[in-house]
Amino acid sequence: MFNKRINVFTGHFGSGKTEVAVNYALQMAKRNEKTAIVDFDIVNPYFRTTDARAILEENNIRTIIPMFANTNVDVPALPPEVNSLFQSEDFKVVLDVGGDDLGARVLSRYMEEISNGGYEMFFVVNVNRPMTDTPQKIEEMIASIEESSRLKVTSLVNNTNLLQFTTWQDIMEGHKLIEKASQKLGIPIAFISCMEENCGSVAEHTFSKVLLMDKNIRLPWDNIC
Repeated sequence: MFNKRINVFTGHFGSGKTEVAVNYALQMAKRNEKTAIVDFDIVNPYFRTTDARAILEENNIRTIIPMFANTNVDVPALPPEVNSLFQSEDFKVVLDVGGDDLGARVLSRYMEEISNGGYEMFFVVNVNRPMTDTPQKIEEMIASIEESSRLKVTSLVNNTNLLQFTTWQDIMEGHKLIEKASQKLGIPIAFISCMEENCGSVAEHTFSKVLLMDKNIRLPWDNIC
């Protein structure tokens, strides 16, 4: 699950990709890996790595936050720190990429560096989102992301959820659908990600690895009484 140096997280808007990316980075840090995470989301002002910056830095994770959210620009200005992560092999890197093909466009700028660095490109799936609720739609979304990024998706992640109402049965129903997409595309399922309180008996009903997550991404109004 944590074998590659460069780990790219893509997915449809609302897939929960950023929460997965943040938890993945935290788990790498707990494994005593020197870890960095980059917020590559150029389109979404909410649910961004920025929202978890405090806990990431508390865990000694180098956190790079380019200031180009919600700009919809083709070639956003990125800090030189990003280049340093590709040039040096000191860090294992997590790239949290914006949703859909528009968000994936930023990756094309670093296509060669990512390809040469040895990468895993995860496509995070929540089958309860309208654009990824069938194997065909998953295939179409992956194709559009690959075209924009000029990189290949190498693994799928089952992040099926209904927020706080999620049951382990929901997760396993989603897994059946994602397995169909996996078989058709020839892309393996890397792991199932779920909040610890919702995972229930998932581990007992699958051979897939499970990433137990904590909620780290919150909207500004979550703390308003």
